[in-house]
Amino acid sequence: MTLMMSNQPSAIPFLHSQLPGLTPFRGKVRDVYDFGDRLLFIATDRISAFDWILPSGIPDKGRVLTQISRFWFSRLDVPHHVLSMNPGDLDLPAGTNLDDLIGRSMVVYKTTVFPVECVVRGYLAGSGWKEYKASQTVCGIPLPAGLVEGDLLPAPIFTPATKAETGHDENISFARMSEIVGHETAIELRRMSVHIYSMAAEYARERGIILADTKFEFGLRDDEIILIDEVLTPDSSRFWPLDQYAPGGSQPSFDKQFVRDWLESTAWDKNSPPPELPAEVIERTRAKYIEAFERLTGEVFAWK
Repeated sequence: MTLMMSNQPSAIPFLHSQLPGLTPFRGKVRDVYDFGDRLLFIATDRISAFDWILPSGIPDKGRVLTQISRFWFSRLDVPHHVLSMNPGDLDLPAGTNLDDLIGRSMVVYKTTVFPVECVVRGYLAGSGWKEYKASQTVCGIPLPAGLVEGDLLPAPIFTPATKAETGHDENISFARMSEIVGHETAIELRRMSVHIYSMAAEYARERGIILADTKFEFGLRDDEIILIDEVLTPDSSRFWPLDQYAPGGSQPSFDKQFVRDWLESTAWDKNSPPPELPAEVIERTRAKYIEAFERLTGEVFAWK
């Protein structure tokens, strides 16, 4: 089945997929449908912040995430789970609205998923900075004294975490990861993660973007470890504009920072349902996601 690509921008965010007769697993952003030995990943336009899925979406956000993943999966020299970007390659139920799925779907192998997040950090930011201030370590890894927020680390560090369906992932030691997945597997996941990060960081820097940190997921298929899920997107990575980089504080970023900043400026207590986002915040966030795509790939976003 051939899908025609519309280049019209989406005025209304796509928040939930509906395939007749099928029930998906719904994560924070993606809806996943089971087709036996294959899965259909659909990236919606949902956006989360402070562990809440917000009532407002960001139009075309799911397409940006999917198209960035498409770019990286085609570039990386590691085995991965993507079979096709065309949902029409599956035997979809009659009545499926393919227009909704164009550009935001991946057909992938089903794997046995390792229950850990493989995080690689090249810069001191986020929870790593908070821990460093308290103990001069990140996830228990000792670092040199005198670093400031946003500093480049002496070398990328691997800091695994447990996966959480809701709430925050929890940082764990490499020893604990080895207990969960096995020592040899843990060593290979660390090797693959640092390799992918290093390659991607070098490429991104050439495009004027700093890849401060990122997280990967891996699965097992026919006894082979393969890269799964999304990869190197603004939802799974911290991207900073190189020309604005200034260690010593938080950095501008290509992600949902506009959303976080606006929520912080309201009276929302983070313990009750969050408010709707204003149009300006939605538009600026969408523009940042698209800018990240275009800088990284050198392509024009097809849904402008």
